[in-house]
Amino acid sequence: MEILRNIPKSEVLHLGDLVAYADGQVVSKTLVQNNGLGLTLFAFAKDEGISTHESKGDAMVVALDGKGRITIDGKDYELAAGDTIVMPANHPHAVYGLEPFKMLLVVAFPENEKL
Repeated sequence: MEILRNIPKSEVLHLGDLVAYADGQVVSKTLVQNNGLGLTLFAFAKDEGISTHESKGDAMVVALDGKGRITIDGKDYELAAGDTIVMPANHPHAVYGLEPFKMLLVVAFPENEKL
């Protein structure tokens, strides 16, 4: 059973190249989605975002390109390529592209938690 999908194997990659920007859109590419782990690449066009929501798992954002804003519990954090932040489980958070912004989202779900 293939767990990691939508990504070449045994090849050196630049993660940001695996998801493309699209004007006026948020583009996502799922690499892993199961009961314990989610890995998703995102490309946010400038001024596009994901509205405030909560996750049942801790969510780590790794900025790959551009500049974005992460809001956690109403507090804003700016990220640029190379920056990382963890959005704790069960806390409201949102993501916004201050300019075109790419990120890897890693969500670790508690044992026995359903997606």
